Order: sequence, then structure tokens, then C-alpha cells
Amino acid sequence: MSLETVLSRIDQDLPSSIDRLMELLRIPSISTDPAYKDDCQTAADWLVADLQSIGIDAQKRQTPGHPMVVGHIDGPGPHILFYGHYDVQPVDPLELWDRDPFDPALEEVDGHKVIRGRGSSDDKGQLMTFVEACRAWKAVNGSLPCKITFFFEGEEESGSPSLIPFMQDNSEELKSDIALICDTGLFGDSTPTIVTMLRGLLGEDFTITGPDRDLHSGMYGGIAMNPIRVLTRILADLHDDTGRITLPGFYDGVEELPEDVLAQWQGLNFDHESFLGEVGLKDPAGEQDRMPIEMIWSRPTCDVNGIWGGYTGAGFKTVLPSQASAKVSFRLVSKQDPNAIRKAFREYVESRLPEGFSIEYRSDKGSPGSQMSIDNPMFEQARLALSDEWPNPAAYVGCGGSIPIAGYFKDILGTDAMLIGFGKDDDQIHSPNEKYDLSSFHHGVRSWARILDALTKRG
Repeated sequence: MSLETVLSRIDQDLPSSIDRLMELLRIPSISTDPAYKDDCQTAADWLVADLQSIGIDAQKRQTPGHPMVVGHIDGPGPHILFYGHYDVQPVDPLELWDRDPFDPALEEVDGHKVIRGRGSSDDKGQLMTFVEACRAWKAVNGSLPCKITFFFEGEEESGSPSLIPFMQDNSEELKSDIALICDTGLFGDSTPTIVTMLRGLLGEDFTITGPDRDLHSGMYGGIAMNPIRVLTRILADLHDDTGRITLPGFYDGVEELPEDVLAQWQGLNFDHESFLGEVGLKDPAGEQDRMPIEMIWSRPTCDVNGIWGGYTGAGFKTVLPSQASAKVSFRLVSKQDPNAIRKAFREYVESRLPEGFSIEYRSDKGSPGSQMSIDNPMFEQARLALSDEWPNPAAYVGCGGSIPIAGYFKDILGTDAMLIGFGKDDDQIHSPNEKYDLSSFHHGVRSWARILDALTKRG
């Protein structure tokens, strides 16, 4: 049977696909709240039954936390692993929702039909785009085009505490030729993307102590060094006037974009004035010799996320505080080493402390950035397949945030991850009134059918 027959089946079955998604959305699988533990089990059971209904050998695998769902089906050609997560964020504040978060419905917003409900975009709706593509393919052809492993997690929204041990314990079972992750979005409303780079994260939470107690500013002001003054000078000097980060060796391992990827990014015509204007800002604050979109996707950052010290209540308490504290985070790219940057940051801070000052750190382990090699021909095959489905050609893009699972696939399984998603910026994920554009869901299902066809016939 031809691909067009599969696509026609997807179109015909869209109402049934929506009904199945609505069933899954009604299950309040909030992973971070112990009150919903049984609901997470129910969601996993629902997925197992749904996969089994299309001939997938699926099982619920228990973990110390919420269960994993793993399914396999054999076939010719490459071995594809598809990852998604069935758990969702809490719904608070409930009063800001226009309807029950777990009573999903089709609504019309600005002339577009949307699926409203918690998890509709992140990530149940996205997860089901792939399942529905497989369902249509199986119905038309009697079998799937290649060997596929389905891997659904129930703790993504609560830090994935069971994920790494599970992947390590089951690494041979989960190894594949490529891992597909559907938890990202479109560029704008109609440009599909494949995320090939993710920023890592490093955080430093620290307190500087100067005098051994708070000091009266009339008695000590002018002669005693104020820890807040020391701290703010240190933080201010982390960037120069061009937006460049001043830590020695900070840019070691930061690689330039390939020319073809840079050209794709330029072709996206990112409107930074509108992007910043939506939050009341105007001018980009990053490295001034870089495109604004590079600042978000492929350049490292240093940001002060919190700063406190002294008296902050009503009125004045005229003291020089004994301590001043801050939280500083770094988004990392390419081959930057979190340990080297932590060492450089601490040496930088400590070199600027006055005599008699001390510092205490409270910090977690950092994670490096992830960069997928597009030399793997599957990436270009998928990009061309996506381009056939959407109005605009698909582009390789970066992601300013961190999606640790992509790095885990590489580090634990030795498998490259391809991040393809169909969410939109206004889907309100993690917020009240989460939604998923019905057209995105429909075209997402069709996109996966095209990608399966491309990876198995051209590969």
C-alpha cells in the first residue's frame, strides 16, 4: 500500500483518534503529587491496552516511582525507539481554568479548533500523534514498516528520578538505531523543526559572609565593607559591555554553527522585537555580535536568578548585613564542561573577596549541553519528510532549555535522539487552560507516517 493510502486513513480516522486522546486526557496522572499515584498507574494501564490493541507487545514496568510503559514490535529495516511521557503538571491555580482540567473538550479559539485540557500538548497529545500514525499504518498494511520500541515515562514532570536507573538496567532492550522524542514544538505556526542542540545547565547558590554580625550603619558605615556591595560588584562584572561573559575559559568548547544550519536559522526571519515586545522589552542583551536567535539556541548564558541580603521589610533598618546571597545559573552549549565552569566561577568569586570574607556554596551537579550529529542520514530523511507535510520547509533548530532525556539516550544507550514536536508557543503548557491545536495534532500524526516511510524506504 502507498503512503497516500495511510495518510487518507489518518484523515478518515481523525474523529476516533481525538476520542482516544480525550480518554487519556481524562486520567489525572499528576506525577509530583502522591495523591495521584493510582491515576498514574491507570494512565500506564490505558497505554498498555491501547498499544496491545494494535498488536504491540506492551507491558507496564514498575519502578520505585511511577511505572514505565515499554512495547516492542518486530519488523524489517532500522530499529526506531519512540519516547514520550504520560504524566502531567499540577493544575493549580484551579480557579484560573475555564473548565475542569481533566474534562477535555474541543473548543474554537480565534477561528482555530483546539483540544483543551491538562496534558493535551505536554505530552499526551504529542505522544498520541505517533501512536495514531502507527495505528493507521498497521490498519492499511497489516504490519508496521520497521522494528519499533515504544518507551513511555510517568515521571518526566517530577524530575525523572527512576529514568536513569531504568535505562541502565534495561539498556540492551532499549538500544536502537535512532530515538524519536515528541516533546518540542513548531517554529511559529507552520514551520516544523528538528531540535539538534539543547543547552545544559549549571547552578551556583552561595552566601558571602563579611562581618560576624549585622552592623549599625552609623557606627560602621564607611569603614566596614558591606557584603552586598561586594556581591553586586562580583555579579555586575560577570558580563562586559558587549554582553560577553567574562569568566576565564568560559567559551572553551563552544562551537560555531555549521554554515547550512546558520543559513536555515537566518531563513526563519526571527522577529526579536516582537518576541521581546510581548514581555515589555526591546533590545537583546546577549553577545552583540550574534543573531538574536543564536542568543536563545546556540550561545551560552550567565544569569542571576536571585539575590538577597540585609533588611527587606517595611521602613528602614539601617544596618550593614553580615551576609549577602545569590543564585547564578549558566546555560551551556556544545562541549562546555560544567565542572570546569564551576571551578572558574568559584575562583573568580573568591579572588574578589576582601580580606576576612568567606563564602559557602550550596550547589547541585551540572549537566552539559547536548548536540546531535546531523551527519546521521536519518536526520535529513526526516527533515525532508516533514517538509512534505507542512507549508514551510523543516529546519534544524536549537532549544534554549534543557531536555535531559536526549542526553541520556546518547550517554546510556549510545543512540542519537531526534526531537520533533508539533506544539505551539501559545499552547499554555504548565499553565491554566492548556490546549493543543487540532490542526497540529492532525498534521503531527501525518508527519510521523511520512517519517516512518522515509526512514524505512530511503534508509
